[in-house]
Amino acid sequence: MSTLTRTAQHPREQLLARYGAIRRQTLAICAPLEAEDACIQTMPDVSPPKWHLAHTSWFFETFLLLPYAHHYKAYHPAYDYLFNSYYLTHGQPYPRAQRGLLSRPSLREILDYRAVIDDAMQDLITRLDEQRYVEFAFLLELGLNHEQQHQELLYTDIKHILAHNPMRPAYIEAGPTGRIPGLESNAPVPPGWLHMPGGIIEVGDAAGGFAYDNEGPRHRVLLQDFTLAKRLVTNAEYLEFINDGGYQRPEFWLSEGWSASQQHGWSAPLYWEHDGTDWMQFGFWGMQAIEPNAAVCHVSFYEADAYARWAGKRLPTEFEWEHVASGQTIAGNLREQGALQTRPAQSAEVTQLYGDAWEWTASPYGPYPGYRPAAGSIGEYNGKFMCSQMVLRGGSFATPQAHIRASYRNFFYPADRWQFSGIRLAEDA
Repeated sequence: MSTLTRTAQHPREQLLARYGAIRRQTLAICAPLEAEDACIQTMPDVSPPKWHLAHTSWFFETFLLLPYAHHYKAYHPAYDYLFNSYYLTHGQPYPRAQRGLLSRPSLREILDYRAVIDDAMQDLITRLDEQRYVEFAFLLELGLNHEQQHQELLYTDIKHILAHNPMRPAYIEAGPTGRIPGLESNAPVPPGWLHMPGGIIEVGDAAGGFAYDNEGPRHRVLLQDFTLAKRLVTNAEYLEFINDGGYQRPEFWLSEGWSASQQHGWSAPLYWEHDGTDWMQFGFWGMQAIEPNAAVCHVSFYEADAYARWAGKRLPTEFEWEHVASGQTIAGNLREQGALQTRPAQSAEVTQLYGDAWEWTASPYGPYPGYRPAAGSIGEYNGKFMCSQMVLRGGSFATPQAHIRASYRNFFYPADRWQFSGIRLAEDA
């Protein structure tokens, strides 16, 4: 059954509580910002925080309130143009690269818009007739998962915005002790390897709850024997690649990766800076020393692939990763931990499959056998992006625990670095 028509499992009370909690969390993410922070766009892929606040509200207004609430009227005639992201079957979106030029509506006006949408949505969830509720409830769950995706995008975009300020302002103050959560010194976990036999396995959504349409249909794939690293690559290990001239040695790089590296002057992960003596990195607590044993973060697929070749390994396929992760408890350095950065591995067993950093895989992002996008604008959510991107798995320190699962497929272009993306190695057995 298509994930876009799956019967909802949550009663109204649960959905109402879930709606309120997720919407409040978005506001909490933006609470440390000044109004000026919320208006900035530092590159085309970054959206101003106030745009995220408006767009997620536009989603509920467009796909739930207007179709299902008989007496609801559109909040503002311009908002459907300004805050449509990419739904071309719905209308013409405002150019993505120009979102930072919108000084109006103000942050205050957008927060007012958000409050109106919340009041109307809470009333609709309570009052909608049972005949239309099943279809509505799935779209509501889709909207809530959509907002959780934008919560993580808010973190990535806020970090990019603050990092472009020469003052390197902190998103969160470290406090009087100067201690940063999650970076307590531990003995480094040595690299270890999990040996997995090959065979025919099933991958994809198993219809146990909400899932995006790109996670199905569930199907069988053939895996050869393989070996997967038990933890993510650390900053110290990646620094060995840098010190060995990894960014100057084209033999490790894909052709497009080498061109991107040379064009953009890459010499280290995004947000790393050398102060003349040591490497520092910009994080949510401002500039800080590199933690050697924490998982490396903010590398592109090209850098991850080059590192793997330098190490004599490769990146896992998304199906190898899913085969291992399906047997693991969903736990780790996820958003609820409050670390807002990668941490050292905590175990010598298979670890960090969930949380810390999204893991680049060797798999291009494409449709599964039998995949069909849904009709209408909702069908644009995933399917039309299945070209020229690579799959990432596992979530990051900014991913909510209830949002991630073994079948979850994230996807970005191979040169993208502003996401919380890291490296896990694999090799043929």
